[in-house]
Amino acid sequence: MTDEAATDTPAPRQWTRDYEALRGQLDAWLQGQLPADAEPRVSALVVPESNGMSSDTVLFDLSVVEDGERVVRPCVARLAPEDTATPVFPSYDFPKQFQVIRLVAERTAVPVPPALWLEPDSAAVGSPFFVMARIEGQVPPDVMPYTFGDNWLADASPDDQRKLQDSTVRALAALHEVDTANADLTFLEFPHEGDTALRRHVNEIWGYYEWVAGQGVRQPLIERCFAWMDENWPDDTDTPVLLWGDARIGNVLYRDFEPVGVLDWEMAATGPREIDLGWMMFLHRFFQDLTEQMAMPGLPDFMRRDDVVATYEQASGVQVRDPHFYMLYAALRHGIIMSRIQQRQIAAGEGTMPDDPDDMIMHRATLEQMIDGTYWTKL
Repeated sequence: MTDEAATDTPAPRQWTRDYEALRGQLDAWLQGQLPADAEPRVSALVVPESNGMSSDTVLFDLSVVEDGERVVRPCVARLAPEDTATPVFPSYDFPKQFQVIRLVAERTAVPVPPALWLEPDSAAVGSPFFVMARIEGQVPPDVMPYTFGDNWLADASPDDQRKLQDSTVRALAALHEVDTANADLTFLEFPHEGDTALRRHVNEIWGYYEWVAGQGVRQPLIERCFAWMDENWPDDTDTPVLLWGDARIGNVLYRDFEPVGVLDWEMAATGPREIDLGWMMFLHRFFQDLTEQMAMPGLPDFMRRDDVVATYEQASGVQVRDPHFYMLYAALRHGIIMSRIQQRQIAAGEGTMPDDPDDMIMHRATLEQMIDGTYWTKL
């Protein structure tokens, strides 16, 4: 299993964690989490080829004694970046992630890996972390993007691609059915001013942009996008729902083209359901646009906006509103994250600051076309 973030690219050199030392630390820590007669043993750690840029992910087998017999439990640990790394986000709330995974498991039929142990203190391994059971399945690749071809999803039949698309959208609709009146979601609410959950969500992202800009330079295009949003603000927003946050097929484990594990809850929050839906549609367009720029066909009939919206409305019974607004919001958020990743690579000596700071946004042209209204014709 690989639990990958929306920002996945090959990890830069500042990832210097000593994984053999980490194995020993996890082994010692687990001694204190399990009964003495369990005799836990941690196997050698495996780092996924496309390890997340925001958090560190390691896979291992946990061998324990149960009822007098030694059994093996496949596990995965998610760890906050070490202090020596240049973080993608200003903070890493692992208790929040752990809590939301358990809430989704308890309140929905959305498949998530069982959340086993949480360690919010850095003392044990040098950073907070949590451990989940490992689920076997296939993940659409990010490197190289699945739209580039020569992978299990691109090579699948149109029917199987549509099966994956529809089953993922239905899982998203099922997540949004969590009864906010009976589930305490206050731990996911952003503590910002604003009369709606959407306004508070946008204020959170503006704060993130200010943090990123404070680490490098301001970007006029990002600020133009925020201004465009203010000028095109939706007239109405629905009751806030539980948001996955990083809702994309690259964060799902599949078997037989259906989800068996929904991963990466780092950006979970509350807000209009269209935030998740816009992110899911845009992240495919991000890869599809890159593919078309290289004169490759990609998957033009996969995750089409109208198809995704129709499936979601049928599954949820709720009308999707303002998809253009929410896709631009997704592109804006992704642009800030990609800019921070560029800062991180520059800090690692793997790049240089461009003369035009907007060139740090890989999908700059997409954002410019969204603002001037020309992008939507291709959908």
